[in-house]
Formats: sequence, structure tokens, C-alpha cells
Amino acid sequence: MWLTGTSRHCWSTGASRRGSRSREERIADAITLFTGSMRFVYIHLVVFGAWIIINLGWVPGIPRFDRSFVVLAMIASVEAIFLSTFVLISQNRMAALADRRADLDLQISLLAEHEVTRLITLVAAMAERMDLEAARNPELAELSQDVAPERVMEQMEAHERAAGTGRGR
Repeated sequence: MWLTGTSRHCWSTGASRRGSRSREERIADAITLFTGSMRFVYIHLVVFGAWIIINLGWVPGIPRFDRSFVVLAMIASVEAIFLSTFVLISQNRMAALADRRADLDLQISLLAEHEVTRLITLVAAMAERMDLEAARNPELAELSQDVAPERVMEQMEAHERAAGTGRGR
């Protein structure tokens, strides 16, 4: 499938995709954004620091309410479970977006390769018609052939397998 349309269309499609995220995705992204900030760290330093100082009995007049810090550990554990889940949700969505971008890059590269191949064919025909020395370049025959992406992938995978077995894999 060849890429059609303009780059403006590609950018507007990306903007509309960002706007079409579900409510859950927007919430997960907002939480991930907040938990990855220094404000989040500072809030936790204050809250957990105060909790520890109070429950060590270092603040006169405030009774200890979690002498063994079990409640603090439970809160931190539950928070870690939820935060890691939100981070994973955001990472999965970002990975899917990266895959779409890679597909777009591939389509653009294939289109550019196709167009360059056609230009080489055209210029080679012109050079041949004008009886120029460049028309007899042996590389032109290979350069004027379309690239089969499947064949390139097969060759890359074969090369990776050969390199992998050479390292004892």
C-alpha cells in the first residue's frame, strides 16, 4: 500500500488521534505525568517524612498512630501497584503509537524508494537516448529495479540468524 496525501494530512491525523483518546487513557496519562514530576516527589517527602517523624514520637503533642509503620507500608504498596499499572498503560499506548509511526516511516520510505527508482529509470532512458557515457553504467540496471520489502526483510532476518548462531546462541 502506497502512502497517499500530504504531510499536513499526516500531522492532522496524529492530532486527531491524540484528541480521540479514551477518558481512561487521558486519566492514565495525567496520573503518569504527575507521578513522574518533582512535585510528586516533594509531596511524598513531606507526607512520608511527617508520617515517620510523628510515629517515631519526635513531635510532642501529636500521638503516634502507626507505631510499627504497617499502615504506611500498606499504603506505599497499594500506591506502587496502582502507579505501576498506570505507567504500564501509558507505555503500552506509547508503544502502539511508536509502531504506527514506524509503519508510517516505512510507507514514506517505500514511496520515496519507488519515486527514486522511477527517476533513475527516466534519467537512464534520457542518458541512453542522448548517448551519454553514464547510460552504460552497470549499476543503473540494479538501481532501476523496485525494491521488494519482503525480500529485504528475509535477507535481514537471515543475516541476524547467521550472526546469532556465530555468537553461540
